[in-house]
Amino acid sequence: MPSSAYWYLGLSLISLLLLTFTMVRAKNIRVVFLFLMMTEAAYLIETVIYIWGSSYMYHPGILKNSAFYDSNMGALTSNLLVIPTAAVMIAVFQWGWKRIAALIIVIGCIEWLFVKLEIYTLFWWRIEYTVVGLMFYLPLAPLLYARLRRPVTGKLHALFLFLCAGPVLGTLHILPIMLFMNRSYDLDWFRDSSQSTTAFSSVYYLVMACIIVVMMKLQIWRVWMKCLVISVFIFVLTKGLIAVGVLHVHVWWDPWYYSLFPPAVFLLFIPISNRMARSM
Repeated sequence: MPSSAYWYLGLSLISLLLLTFTMVRAKNIRVVFLFLMMTEAAYLIETVIYIWGSSYMYHPGILKNSAFYDSNMGALTSNLLVIPTAAVMIAVFQWGWKRIAALIIVIGCIEWLFVKLEIYTLFWWRIEYTVVGLMFYLPLAPLLYARLRRPVTGKLHALFLFLCAGPVLGTLHILPIMLFMNRSYDLDWFRDSSQSTTAFSSVYYLVMACIIVVMMKLQIWRVWMKCLVISVFIFVLTKGLIAVGVLHVHVWWDPWYYSLFPPAVFLLFIPISNRMARSM
C-alpha cells in the first residue's frame, strides 16, 4: 500500500473517532440526522465542482483499477467523513466563530499539505475557494441541528428526508462500482469512462432519493406495495438503460443488488420519517 493511502486512511480514522466521540457526547438521534444531511450537502457540492467541474483529483492509491475511482475514495474521505464530522462537532458543542475559523484554517492547511505531498492535485480549484465555501457550509449545521428539535412537517419534512436518504443511496450506488466494477454507464460525457459513470451515478441516486421521498409521503399504499413499486421501477429502468446501450452490467448480481437495496433504504427511513415528525 503506498504512503498516500496511509494519509487518507489516517484522516478517515481520526474523523471516525471524532464523530463517534461527538455522537456519544450528544446522546440524541438528531446528531445522526444532522450528519446525514451535512453529508448530502457536501455530496451535492462535490458533484458540481469535482465530478462535473473537474476541479481537482485525489490520489489515495487505494484502488488500482481506475484513477478516477481511486480519486472517488479520496472524495469519500473528505465528504463522507472529514467535512460532515467538522460540521456536526460545531453544532453539538456550540462552537463560536473563533473556533469555527480555527477549524477552517486547519482544514485549509490539510488541503495545502496534501497538495505539497502530491496526493491531491488542484486544477482550476484553489484552497481559498475551500475556505470561503466552508464559511457558508459549516454555520449551516447549528441551524439545522436547532431546527430538528421541533417537529418537521410538510415540504421541509420532505427536504430533510431527501437530505438524509441521499448519502445512503449515493454511497451504496457508487461504492460497489468502484470496488467491483460491476456496472458502467456508457455516455461519453467525459474522456474518462469512470468519470462518466460517476457523473451518471450522481444523477441516478438523486432520482432514487426523490422517488423514495415521494413514496414516504404517499398515503394511498401499504408499505409492502411501495417497496414492490420501487423495486419494479428500478428493474424496468435497469432493463431500459441496458436496451438503449447506456448501462453495461458486468456481474450477475448487479440487477438484483440495485433493485433490492433502495426498498431496504425505504424501510430503514420509515422510523426516521416518523421520528422527524415528532419533537426531538
